[in-house]
Amino acid sequence: MRPCLLALQFLTRLPLPVIPADEADFGRAIRWFPAAGLIVGSAVAAAAWLGLHRDPWLAALLALAAWIAITGALHLDGLGDIADAAGAAHQDRTRVSAVLADPHIGSFGVVAIALQVAAKLVLLHLALTMSVPPALLLVPVLARLGPIAWAITLPPLHAGMGTLFRAGASGWVFALWLGGLAVGAVLTNPALLLVLGLVPLWAWWLRARIGGISGDGHGAGIELLETAGLLVLAVTG
Repeated sequence: MRPCLLALQFLTRLPLPVIPADEADFGRAIRWFPAAGLIVGSAVAAAAWLGLHRDPWLAALLALAAWIAITGALHLDGLGDIADAAGAAHQDRTRVSAVLADPHIGSFGVVAIALQVAAKLVLLHLALTMSVPPALLLVPVLARLGPIAWAITLPPLHAGMGTLFRAGASGWVFALWLGGLAVGAVLTNPALLLVLGLVPLWAWWLRARIGGISGDGHGAGIELLETAGLLVLAVTG
């Protein structure tokens, strides 16, 4: 169970005990990313349910706050870094790695994060106008299925977590989670499966503009898939 606990430690801010682990354990942690997504989805849905006792806008705000708090804004940071790197790559592809390694955020990153937070807030409000849709639990799960596919299909930009994740990801793990997600979507909102079409699209964009996958690429992809999932709920709910 060490890989599962590592996945929760890496993707959430839950107060979990520190456990000994080696590189193989860290690599296998990616197999449990969707499970961490279920924890995130549960926290978001609970916050939304609480806010709906007063107002849908309050529900959306509480849900968004819970989303950011439980993930520590980790994926938003990745989105900002990728936006900055894409802006740099437009002028000079050789600057991508330097921009990704820079802890500071640029104007592209600020705009991307602001738009992402605003989009999530508005889409959450639309999805929560009447009640908390059961499929809301699955949105973070679906989004965290993406990194398994990206780790398999994209070359890592540099040695690090991306390399470890590539070693731990596998097609059969993706297939198992995909099957479980498909069952959950059929029982709640089958249209949610349309979001999976963005998984290969993000892989193509990363390869074309950035050159491969990194932790930032995973985080940005998770954010974009979550927003796409919320859009589906807002349109079909």
